[in-house]
Amino acid sequence: MAKKSKEARVYVIMECTETGQRSYMTEKNNRNGYKLELKKYNPKLRKHTVYKERKK
Repeated sequence: MAKKSKEARVYVIMECTETGQRSYMTEKNNRNGYKLELKKYNPKLRKHTVYKERKK
């Protein structure tokens, strides 16, 4: 079995595109060349919104 490198995954902070609220932190594969974009629940607006990856 191949060894797993700890450098392959990194933690990123997710920021809401509508309010700018940073309420989620997740892991992603560091080798991807694109920024992560997910639909998550925003407790302030009480609905699902698009969250994009931001720097820490």
